[in-house]
Amino acid sequence: MRAEFGDPCGERMVVPSLKLQDLIEEIRGAKTQAQEREVIQKECAHIRASFRDGDPLHRHRQLAKLLYVHMLGYPAHFGQMECLKLIASPRFSDKRMGYLGAMLLLDERQDAHLLITNSIKNDLSQGSQPVQGLALCTLSTVGSAEMCRDLATEVEKLLLQPSPYMRKKAVLTAVHMIRKVPELSNIFLPPCAQLLQERHHGILLGTITLITELCEGSPAALRHFRKVVPQLVEILQTLVTSGYSAEHSISGVSDPFLQVQILRLLRILGRNHEDSSETMNDLLAQVATNTETSRNAGNAVLLETVLTIMDIRSAAGLRVLAVNILGRFLLNSDKNIRYVALTSLLRLVQSDHSAVQRHRSTVVECLQEPDTSLSRRALELSLALVNSSNVRSMTRELQGFLESCPPDLRADCASGILLAAERFAPTKRWHIDTILHVLTTAGTHVRDDAVANLTQLIGGAQELHAYSVCRLYSALAEDISQQPLVQVAAWCIGEYGDLLLEGSCEETEPLQVEEEEVLVLLEKVLQSHMSLPATRGYALTALMKLSTRLRGDNNRIRQVVSIYGSCLDVELQQRAVEYNTLFRKYDHMRAAILEKMPLMERGGPQVDEEAEESKEARLSEAAPAPTEPQASKLLDLLDLLDGTSGDSQHPPLDPSPGGTLVHLLDLPCAPPALAPIPNVKVFEREGLQLNLSFARPSEIPALLLITATATNSSGSDVTHFVCQAAVPKSIQLQLQAPSGDTVPAQGGLPITQLLRILNPNKAPLRLKLRLTYNHFGQSVQEIFEVNNLPLETWQ
Repeated sequence: MRAEFGDPCGERMVVPSLKLQDLIEEIRGAKTQAQEREVIQKECAHIRASFRDGDPLHRHRQLAKLLYVHMLGYPAHFGQMECLKLIASPRFSDKRMGYLGAMLLLDERQDAHLLITNSIKNDLSQGSQPVQGLALCTLSTVGSAEMCRDLATEVEKLLLQPSPYMRKKAVLTAVHMIRKVPELSNIFLPPCAQLLQERHHGILLGTITLITELCEGSPAALRHFRKVVPQLVEILQTLVTSGYSAEHSISGVSDPFLQVQILRLLRILGRNHEDSSETMNDLLAQVATNTETSRNAGNAVLLETVLTIMDIRSAAGLRVLAVNILGRFLLNSDKNIRYVALTSLLRLVQSDHSAVQRHRSTVVECLQEPDTSLSRRALELSLALVNSSNVRSMTRELQGFLESCPPDLRADCASGILLAAERFAPTKRWHIDTILHVLTTAGTHVRDDAVANLTQLIGGAQELHAYSVCRLYSALAEDISQQPLVQVAAWCIGEYGDLLLEGSCEETEPLQVEEEEVLVLLEKVLQSHMSLPATRGYALTALMKLSTRLRGDNNRIRQVVSIYGSCLDVELQQRAVEYNTLFRKYDHMRAAILEKMPLMERGGPQVDEEAEESKEARLSEAAPAPTEPQASKLLDLLDLLDGTSGDSQHPPLDPSPGGTLVHLLDLPCAPPALAPIPNVKVFEREGLQLNLSFARPSEIPALLLITATATNSSGSDVTHFVCQAAVPKSIQLQLQAPSGDTVPAQGGLPITQLLRILNPNKAPLRLKLRLTYNHFGQSVQEIFEVNNLPLETWQ
């Protein structure tokens, strides 16, 4: 015995073992971390010695001290086996400490946790209620899949015990088992109907959670529990009207935790089911109108009600009511509630655009929130609300926000304005003015294609050439730091410098510009340390084009061009050398070579499918050997790479049943014709859409080329987009690199990815796709099978 238990011989011990209370006081009294470690190391040594001596009477006290040391972050793994010994002990004090130690020290990664399975099984079958409760708590905390399979029958028996305490513990353990082993759902389906009759708060809350887990994991369970929707509606009706139990009411809201769980279950049961949705419509309207909104408990219930309304097949008036509730949330003083409202409205804007539009002014006010997370959500929602009727007013508000927004939001705001202007511009002049304002305000934050889009827009608007060159010259004279603006201005001055010098623009204030001023400004751009190599290239080309548009002497331009013939930048040097050659050897051709660019037709980001199909039909009639798409042109090269790539994830494709590769020289000179196969839409969610188009080279009938095209019509970019695919083992698949990982919002440039599938046995083609991406600030992963592929893809 140690000195702490009154042994007279204890005085001969060097350092006596401490009681738990004394250990806590001594650790808290340590002034330094070194002193704390010293105390703990000495006590751990005593605990180890006690475990070695096998003192059964005080083993639970030593383990209690060890658990306190474990909670402080110090290693306590040497107490795991002592937990097993205490659990096997017949004494309740030992079992209580043993089960607590098992919950803290054991987990699924350690094989030792499997050793307590028999002890838990015995306690569940023969133990008293307190012991059964301890065993159930431990099982629901550290129970692995193997333990859950072994002990599921015992837990099922306890679900119908007369004691409410045991039924509540058993229900929570069943929830853990279903999460670990979904195939156990058949065991727990029958008791749920009886448990729904309970009046005990804890049992009913646990039962609703258990049914939710069952419905999410099993379609059969979902169909089974749709029969209890009227019963769930009745329970929620009782909570809303008369109150369930006074002790569970919070801030005047009757049992909000139970209400939230029932609403979540109703949302699952009513999704894509007309009868269930109709049964709960009236109740949802009652909850939405009668719930107290002055406290967070009521707001939580209202939010779940809104999400349920929007997820089931509810009436149109009910959906408008849900959007109006979110609109009221936007006026709440709590930032968290406003953030939840913005996020929820962003999810609803695609399906209920007109209802969300009513709260546009409130959303725009949220742009000025000092909290960046709130202003980002408000920006995404504002961009999603832009349409052809409000594009002028919304763009004006967004431009005002762009001038004062935080730097990390400028790129998103600028890109959103440019995309909205491209999609809904009422006139070309308004479109040009909008882009110029964005380039002037946040030119360094715009997308890479902004320069090309604006030059294409200006080039296609002949009546606005004079107006555009005057506006751009004035903007360039004020600021040469915004590189995209400088590039567009240099291009425009080079193309339409004669109109600038004539001062023929009647829509702006008269602008008198001399040739000398234009040349000085472009030379300033060339010499500026802020100019990028690409910007200097634009300026040098503009000077060259002005040599055919100015009436004065070109010696100054020739001198500037010749200087850059020895520039360190290879691209700029090459341009200068070529321009010098034009001056020296081909001066008679210079005017023709440097003529104005022809008018450019602007193509939208999306191509009409019917027009594309009719165009392909016309081409096939006109030409006997149509050209194959760009993906097919890579076929020869890919066949060569298949034989040499060492780190390919898929085996080389074998286009012939005999197993021999088609060599490059074996292919015909004429490109193979493609068999017409209808396109298939396989995925659509919150504006993101994935379509599959098919092509089959006639010379290799076993080879199928699938082009996956991802488009985004929502108001927020889809980032980090990754598409992965799998096929049955009898089919070979190669995934080529995608064209990008960001799908721009508002119907921007789509992402394409080529899949090469070899199916020599003509087995039915099935695809399993996994999509991972970030959208509306959330990480999304979707896994689904595509079983509706046309017969032409594999026959």
